Amino acid sequence: MNETESTKTPGLSADEEQEVTQNQPPRAAVLHEIIRYQGDQELERTIAALWWSALAAGLSMGLSMMAMGLFYARLPEGDSSQVIASLGYSAGFLAVILARQQLFTENTLTAVLPVMTEPTLNNLGRLLRLWTVVLLGNLAGTLLVSYIMLHLPIFDSTTDVAFLDVGRKVMENDLGQMFAKGIISGWMIATMVWMIPSMEQAKIWIILMITYLMALGDFTHIVVGSVEVSYLVWAGEVSWQVFWLDFAAPTLVGNIIGGSFIFALISHAQVRSDSGKPPARLPAPEKKKEGVRSQA
Repeated sequence: MNETESTKTPGLSADEEQEVTQNQPPRAAVLHEIIRYQGDQELERTIAALWWSALAAGLSMGLSMMAMGLFYARLPEGDSSQVIASLGYSAGFLAVILARQQLFTENTLTAVLPVMTEPTLNNLGRLLRLWTVVLLGNLAGTLLVSYIMLHLPIFDSTTDVAFLDVGRKVMENDLGQMFAKGIISGWMIATMVWMIPSMEQAKIWIILMITYLMALGDFTHIVVGSVEVSYLVWAGEVSWQVFWLDFAAPTLVGNIIGGSFIFALISHAQVRSDSGKPPARLPAPEKKKEGVRSQA
């Protein structure tokens, strides 16, 4: 009898031993391959499909600011109101991820793993193409939804003021804070994307937990923050130069570093170190009809 067999719990039947084996959580290599495969599918999509999905995601992200503003407008003033209002921050993420729309910060992990697994110029080109289209689509959607929220007679004056306060709070950060908080935000989104395949049934709770903590910590996110800060621009409180240079640039770089250069790189290195060789790959995805969204 070998050492492994001697340390087993006595009295287990063959079926029970098989159940123990089947109930083990997936190894990091399995999660890596699931996300890499999903990323490869995203990289194969046409520009038009990426654009419309990204535009929809930008519009959906307006739900985060909308929910937070509605909460703040109906809660008593004070720091404690953030504990409740931060729940609203999750609304946009829930809509985007469950609807399988293209969100830029998800792709700082999902679409990067194929490049790390096979670092060729072709894969790098595909990644930059996807990033560019998705980022522009997300930003177009956020600018449009913030304009609509301000100029259409949808909300009462108290809620309008709450929207302005949400944007003002973002702009209280200096350049260094925008950048540093963006790193944490990018890392948290990548963590969320990594967790979901192993706990698919708890997907909603994972999204709620991670994004709620992001809101409580006032971490900066390029897509949600674009809704909040562009609302100030449309209201005439800040200029487009301030939007792009003081908010968008440092936040975007921070999100990319947190999602790609920290989480994705470390996760890829972990899997490669386990086996001593590049992770095994599933067959390349077949081309399919557009309009069918692969897993985010």
